[in-house]
Amino acid sequence: MSQMIKVGMADLKICKAPDAVTTLGLGSCVGVAIRDPQTKIGGLAHVMLPDSTLIQNNSNIPKFADTGTKELVRLLVEAGANKSRLVAKIAGGAQMFQFQNSNDLTSVGERNVQSVKKVLGELKIPILAQDTGLNYGRTVEFFPETGDYVIKSVGKPQKTI
Repeated sequence: MSQMIKVGMADLKICKAPDAVTTLGLGSCVGVAIRDPQTKIGGLAHVMLPDSTLIQNNSNIPKFADTGTKELVRLLVEAGANKSRLVAKIAGGAQMFQFQNSNDLTSVGERNVQSVKKVLGELKIPILAQDTGLNYGRTVEFFPETGDYVIKSVGKPQKTI
């Protein structure tokens, strides 16, 4: 019987099909879902901030887009995924408050998305789909068996990317 594994904020988890991973309340945070389509090993990171180098004494690796994305890839490979086959989908990075604008340092969501894309590009992991930005939160479920990334938002139809 398959299990739905919960990923907390500033956390990451990996699993093997038929298990799946989920995280609640992606506002400005980004859910980075990565899988190996052949081994069906996948995982999800719930990253909160774009850059770990701006924080001193950082011990929470999954909290940041740069370190969390790399750690997720490391754990997937350690579990048997092949790095050259990894593919990603991302969701979140919303602008949750009206006073934010693109020039504002508080537009954390947009910076999180940019940082995740940069790291995935450096790791040569293609992004197959994304549901990012706008002004609403998301809850996501990721199924490594199929690659389906289900996105649920209050007042919006459920979508699968």
